[in-house]
Amino acid sequence: MDQAIKTKVEKWDVFEVVLKGNKDKNPFTDYAVRGTFTGENETKTIDGFYDGDGIYLVRFMPSFEGNYTYIIEGSFSKERYKGSFEAVSPAEGNHGPVRVAFKYHFAYEDGTPYYSIGTTCYAWTHQSLPMQEQTLETLRKSPFNKIRFCIFPKHYDYNLYEPLTYPYEGTPCDISALSKENFLEYKPSNPENKWDFKCFNPKHFQIIESRIKDLIKLGIEADLILMHPYDRWGFSEMDEESNAFYINYIIARFSAYRNVWWSLANEYDLCEKKTIKDWEEYADILCKKDPYHRLRSIHNCKNIYDFTRPWVTHCSIQRTEIYLSAANTKAWREQYGKPVVLDEVGYEGNINYSWGNLTAEEMVRLFWTATIRGGYLGHGETYMNLNDKLWWSHGGVLYGESAPRLKFLHDILCEVPGLGLEPAEIKKWEENSATAAHPGYRNKYYLFYTGHTRPGFKEFEFTPGKNYEVEVIDTWNMTIENKGTHTGKFRISLPSREYMAIRIIEIGLQNKTKGKKCNGIK
Repeated sequence: MDQAIKTKVEKWDVFEVVLKGNKDKNPFTDYAVRGTFTGENETKTIDGFYDGDGIYLVRFMPSFEGNYTYIIEGSFSKERYKGSFEAVSPAEGNHGPVRVAFKYHFAYEDGTPYYSIGTTCYAWTHQSLPMQEQTLETLRKSPFNKIRFCIFPKHYDYNLYEPLTYPYEGTPCDISALSKENFLEYKPSNPENKWDFKCFNPKHFQIIESRIKDLIKLGIEADLILMHPYDRWGFSEMDEESNAFYINYIIARFSAYRNVWWSLANEYDLCEKKTIKDWEEYADILCKKDPYHRLRSIHNCKNIYDFTRPWVTHCSIQRTEIYLSAANTKAWREQYGKPVVLDEVGYEGNINYSWGNLTAEEMVRLFWTATIRGGYLGHGETYMNLNDKLWWSHGGVLYGESAPRLKFLHDILCEVPGLGLEPAEIKKWEENSATAAHPGYRNKYYLFYTGHTRPGFKEFEFTPGKNYEVEVIDTWNMTIENKGTHTGKFRISLPSREYMAIRIIEIGLQNKTKGKKCNGIK
């Protein structure tokens, strides 16, 4: 072995073997490396990858505690390497990968609830290293426990810079003489782009994986966007063979990190050179080659993908109409039978595009609307600023007012008994009410939301003889007012303001809600 190998690693953490090997020819295509890892409860054969400078890596995530042995072999070297290590109990904060739970919700593998409060920073890993550090510092203080970002650089309005690195060896076309109008319409098929799609630039991927590891420390899921149409470099128009080669490399490189999710594409329906058949073939690679079966989805622009496809673990949806999309959450749950995550419903900001100038109040309302219908929403921010760096693409700092209100929402979700909310069929409140998803707590815990209406009171009728604690929640001002204990038919006064919620909990259930363990938000 060419580097000291750890003898212990946490369950659900990354065990990495680093070896030297052949570097003549093209190490990305002409040599292979793989490892077989065997423990008492699992055996997995993992593809490794070339990391430049004659270095080959194999990464493995143990899913169980106990002793493991491994064998590393392949054409990269004449040697066959053997070793062993111990997977020890996970430290505090390590809850394992996120999985689908109760059909429409998520939980970490150790059973800890996971309520997604995501954000989008498409190109933050393509910015300068100081700005990446600034983004991490902002995330450290934020409510977000998932972030969507692109592996390939992005070309779009408000994001017209060259990236810090490129994913392949080669050179981009010279765009210095282009006007802004021509620049925005620039086509990725320009022959002046000179890339070798069989030779990755390891530095590009090393930066991304460094950020993935930073996100693990912050308890944030890394929702990796593998492909997208916003491109002037030619990466969106690679042929099928190059795309498959790229996906295999991404799996070998990133899949061992427990916080990774796969988003096959952002706005797949705008990728003109790809068909549904192509997307299904790429998804098949993810299913067959990812040994850990990370969460998988694909994101639309206008045409929602068929999320009933078996490879899809959850719906990743862009708005179909900015102000009403969250209201469709229940219908999408019923249509697709999977968790619904509206990753892009519009962004809090003040730019010229309608999707980028929502008020903070509207962003919070959309979050609550999706939540009360049993789904999840994603945040983004597009405020103009002196640095011309918008959070939605570059990261940096936040200027908006929604973030603390989203943390307040997450705190309330963490007190839901069991895991998650189900739309509740209650007279007069059918579209604005939820109950606990767990069958044992259903009809004992309720959450109602007024949205942009502002009633002065609400009347309820529950089973006589059962007592309920009632609280009024101001979702904008982040206050909770106890309204006492009630039974049968009763009236609750409200302040005639928008964005109010009412929480009703059967007496005796409170000890299963208050202070419930929930990971992921600071």
